[in-house]
Amino acid sequence: MKYVIVLIILLNICVLSHAQFNTITPSSSIYKIREKKDLPMSISEIEQPDSTAINGEPLSENSSKWIQQYLSVSYPLDRMVVNSPYGMRRDPFTGKRKQHNGMDFHARGDEVYAMMQGNVVKVGQDKQSGIFVILQHGNYTVSYCHLSSVLVKTGSKVKAGEAVAITGNSGKSTGEHLHLGVKCDGKYINPDILLQYIKNTRKESQVNLLSGL
Repeated sequence: MKYVIVLIILLNICVLSHAQFNTITPSSSIYKIREKKDLPMSISEIEQPDSTAINGEPLSENSSKWIQQYLSVSYPLDRMVVNSPYGMRRDPFTGKRKQHNGMDFHARGDEVYAMMQGNVVKVGQDKQSGIFVILQHGNYTVSYCHLSSVLVKTGSKVKAGEAVAITGNSGKSTGEHLHLGVKCDGKYINPDILLQYIKNTRKESQVNLLSGL
């Protein structure tokens, strides 16, 4: 039990470290976030990590369930500060209004994490996106662009929270940042849907862990 209490404290610290994202996201009030039950089958059917014991001490079935759920998701960065939201914006190169099919986050040589368990479907580089990596999570694909390096290979499996890349300033970019793009069934969606899902999943896990003590 003492290990569960320690873990809950650590989980609270992790959530607080992401509090800035929750308060400054400019697109959260624009986009209607779908409930977990309404999300396409991809997320709910992704295999979860195993968390049945801590330091060799068995956990109760409920505690294990909620710790497992907490560990099944991760924010892509340790510090989430939005530079440019999803949607129409003034293109920084042409000055014309244009659809921005992703979210840009402040970054300075930071590790980029897989948001859920999945597969690396492509690693590459082009003039627009620079160095990039694309992860598959069920019927969602997540792309991280303008990187300085990629830490995984095409075809490899990743777990939630695993470092997959380092941010950079490659490709068509006005300065170092992380561009996060998300597609569902091949169509771009607001990444805030997944980010809010992560937030809600972690919050639900914490509340249920605490209520079970």
